[in-house]
Amino acid sequence: MKYLDRSWAEPALNLACDEALLLEAEADGAETLRFWEPRSPFVVLGHASPIEDEISVGACRSAGVPVLRRPSGGAAVLQAPGCLNYTVILDIAARGLSEVAAANAYIMERSRRAVEPLVGAPVSIEGFTDLTLDSRKFSGNAQYRKKRALLFHGSFLLDSDISLIEKLLLAPPRQPGYRRRRSHDAFLTNIHIPATAVKAALREAWNAGEELTVPPIEKMEALVRERYARDDWTLRF
Repeated sequence: MKYLDRSWAEPALNLACDEALLLEAEADGAETLRFWEPRSPFVVLGHASPIEDEISVGACRSAGVPVLRRPSGGAAVLQAPGCLNYTVILDIAARGLSEVAAANAYIMERSRRAVEPLVGAPVSIEGFTDLTLDSRKFSGNAQYRKKRALLFHGSFLLDSDISLIEKLLLAPPRQPGYRRRRSHDAFLTNIHIPATAVKAALREAWNAGEELTVPPIEKMEALVRERYARDDWTLRF
């Protein structure tokens, strides 16, 4: 598996990169592990997230925080400095991941085993695709599939401003039972681990030793024009 450690200043390009890698894997089966870190805050809605139900639109506008939408499921998230994102693009048939639940379990357990030694305390998988420390969430994840390949991506709260999450995101309409209706401040936690250490652990877990030196920039730019920069994509729910 190759790895790509590349972030772009434009939020839409970061989202488009994940999908562009998925499209390439759909064509040729290439698996990739990617890392990126936001340079400034922006909100990302899930594929079917209703805007008014999940974010404080007025607060986002007042703070000048852009709102985008991703193709994977799950609730809205805040991307901001101190948050490390990772993406794995996998061949569905080669890894026996035809079932969504099986893919979730397979990938989440690998992530859990990779970061637990860094955290230095028991890390749990809760709510299907959350990683938690003492039932406080530090990593949320989501999945998006084509016929041949799947995209699984998530974020790690390392040293992020959780108070900004409280300000910009509403309580999600659908919550896992373990959340117990806690506020973002009470539910989320940073793990205070250097991004370099998390990247190294995940690269080892996925045996991602070869760097991808040429990102699919043309596909990315096309996806930004066709989808991620368009209001009819972002505002459709």
